[in-house]
Amino acid sequence: MSPPGTLFIFVKPPRMGLAKTRLAKSLGKTEARRIARFTFARTLHAARNTRLKVILAIAPDSALQATHWPPHVSRFAQGTGDLTQRLSRAFEATRNGPVYFIGADAPDLSPTHLRAAQRALMQNDAVFGPARDGGFWLFGLNKGPRTRAPFENVRWSGPHALEDVRNNLPDRMRIAYLETLIDIDEADDWRDWRRQSS
Repeated sequence: MSPPGTLFIFVKPPRMGLAKTRLAKSLGKTEARRIARFTFARTLHAARNTRLKVILAIAPDSALQATHWPPHVSRFAQGTGDLTQRLSRAFEATRNGPVYFIGADAPDLSPTHLRAAQRALMQNDAVFGPARDGGFWLFGLNKGPRTRAPFENVRWSGPHALEDVRNNLPDRMRIAYLETLIDIDEADDWRDWRRQSS
């Protein structure tokens, strides 16, 4: 029986100087690496407790064979180019049906959130999990034979990312929205999340 959709986790290896570079500028490389490991572990736990086909979309490509990746999770090389090109490459590589994209930046992500996304795509064409900063912690789409990747001309890493992807979708599409979560991109995000979680 085929899984009820494909979930790409876009991730970099939690190595100093590579992951969480914006955090590292404020908190230092060691703390940024620790946070990267923490958020990735939480993300992977959430993903593995669903029936989705989980694929780690890894950058850079040289990290694809690193030994710290879970051995029983499929891997996909993001390839070269900007985020638009790398997301589009993953979108084109997957089969038709529900496809979801997440990062490894939202420590509150749970299996419940991912199941809510699955339910949303049963009744809608697309689903967003909004992030507090104007981006999104999840984007899902029911891919058909003629569905195009909606990532062109998106202003990534800013307050317009969700809006831009949404505007690339056809007007006729039914779109669902999930709970807003904190993405850990900056030191203030980390401090706010720790305060909220204490």
